[in-house]
Amino acid sequence: MRLTDILKESHVLMPLKSDERDDAIRALIDILDQNQLLSDKEKAFQAVLEREKIMTTGVGNGIAIPHCKDSSCPNFAVALGLHPKGVDFHSLDKKKAKIVFLLVGPENNPGMHIKLLSRISRLMSNEELREQIISCKKPEEVIEIIQEEEEYYFDLD
Repeated sequence: MRLTDILKESHVLMPLKSDERDDAIRALIDILDQNQLLSDKEKAFQAVLEREKIMTTGVGNGIAIPHCKDSSCPNFAVALGLHPKGVDFHSLDKKKAKIVFLLVGPENNPGMHIKLLSRISRLMSNEELREQIISCKKPEEVIEIIQEEEEYYFDLD
């Protein structure tokens, strides 16, 4: 599964206006709910916050990947928020997250959940790609850049 199979232009929030972690997560949950990808947006939101309690999803280098597996998420869905100044996700490197990917999915497919997390992490490990994404002006530009990167780097199934 390609990331761009589930990350659509309508799932990209730019700019992400929320300065607080929980508000940023809520804004991304709302995007998925507006696209009818959640059966219960409040339950999904709480599941993501519960995951945050285990360990921060601020992975460093200005990236956060809040995520959850929950019954309120019948299918895998991804939203992306770009914040010009960054949101404090309590990253280990102390940098605020300017790029926030929200991944939600069903509880019954942990393998795909890990695969999607890995794909996001690998893509975001590329500093040039991160800079290109942050400099985008429109959601379609973001999707196009990610599609090109996926086609170049991944043997996609």
